[in-house]
Amino acid sequence: MTYIPDLLVSYLPRLRGASHCYVGYSGGLDSHVLLVSLVRLLGENAVSAIHVNHQLSANAESWEQHCQKVCDGLGVALSIEQASVIVSGQGVEEAARTARYRAFEKLLPQDSLLLLGHHADDQVETVLYRLLRGSGPRGLAGMPASRHLGNAELLRPLLPFSRSDLEQYALTEGLVWIEDESNEDVSFDRNFLRHKVIPALAEHWPDYATRVAHSARLCRESDQLSDMLAAQDLIAVYEHRERLGWSISLEALMSFDELRQANLLRHWASRHDLAQPGHKIIDAVLHELLPAKADAEPLVSWAGIQLRRYQRRLFLLPGDPDIPDHLPVSLQWDGRGTLDLPDKSTLSFCLEQGRGIRLKADIDNFEVRFRNGSERCKPVGRGASNTLKKLFQEYGLEPWLRGRVPLLYRDDVLVAVGDLWVCEGFQVSPDERGCSVQWDFRS
Repeated sequence: MTYIPDLLVSYLPRLRGASHCYVGYSGGLDSHVLLVSLVRLLGENAVSAIHVNHQLSANAESWEQHCQKVCDGLGVALSIEQASVIVSGQGVEEAARTARYRAFEKLLPQDSLLLLGHHADDQVETVLYRLLRGSGPRGLAGMPASRHLGNAELLRPLLPFSRSDLEQYALTEGLVWIEDESNEDVSFDRNFLRHKVIPALAEHWPDYATRVAHSARLCRESDQLSDMLAAQDLIAVYEHRERLGWSISLEALMSFDELRQANLLRHWASRHDLAQPGHKIIDAVLHELLPAKADAEPLVSWAGIQLRRYQRRLFLLPGDPDIPDHLPVSLQWDGRGTLDLPDKSTLSFCLEQGRGIRLKADIDNFEVRFRNGSERCKPVGRGASNTLKKLFQEYGLEPWLRGRVPLLYRDDVLVAVGDLWVCEGFQVSPDERGCSVQWDFRS
């Protein structure tokens, strides 16, 4: 297919509907063609470019200069972002990608549009790469033509075109672009596919790109159907927003067969923008966590996410719900504003009629402590005191939160236990205004 900018006219309603259009501009062939095309369609004032310097190449500074020169010539504003690529087991390619998208999210304003120059050959590489990593239908669907990215929308308008289509246009227009020398290094997985595997496929199946695109579309449709079923199943298992994370009914989940359970678990994580569990994690949940005895406390974790059971519900917990290694002995607080706690939760007061703690004066001083195991108290309305251990069980507080509950003391006497209860003798009367404790994990 001969590429010309006019082929992007179908995207005009979305382009003009955005608060502003940005191009992820590396200076390479595809992003250069995309940038020039958009300027011709929309004008230079409607388009800006973002160049992410990964600081991995000795040529990175000269690439910056090239991008600046091109943008100056087009009359387009260019933002240059220095990215720190942190390799932590996923490889340099994936680490650079993560850093790049983090930089994009940081810079993109509300309701803007980020356009990337991925083309049909990139899509083939992506599908093959994910196939060899053992991905399911979602991964094998390839790169979506559009998706949300932070406050913005990401769009890939060049996916229908091959690299040769774009190169022919660029040469005709006399464009000059960057060639990243790392693209020739076949020690990188994608480069190996590009230079060693795909040429062999092309020799035997000249229409390989069309075949792969067709399979990717079928996988995308299959994934969409799975998502639709999972969304219905999520309603059936009574999802509830918890103090930390979310929970669903174990009994309702167990009424599904294993295929639907697995499908629901993957959907549940992605619905809350969490990393999807892989097949090993799913197996552990289905065959170890779910069948565990009622009094057991099984745990399955991945990517900093946890699945736990408590009181016939399954909990999905983002981050690390366990107690931090080093809790302070105590924190001083005057009750004003918001107090940040060591586990990233917060403590604050809310004035309410007939509820909460009675303040001593306009300014009160509290000491915030955490459990040591010997505390007792008498919640308002109870006939006798009891240990916090027994009270937490009675109030149904999840076990993984019990060591993190902020305990409010005044003059060395326990006044309130988080936002669970006020201790007898410190409550307000119905005609008084009190300070209700807010212990919050959602900020």
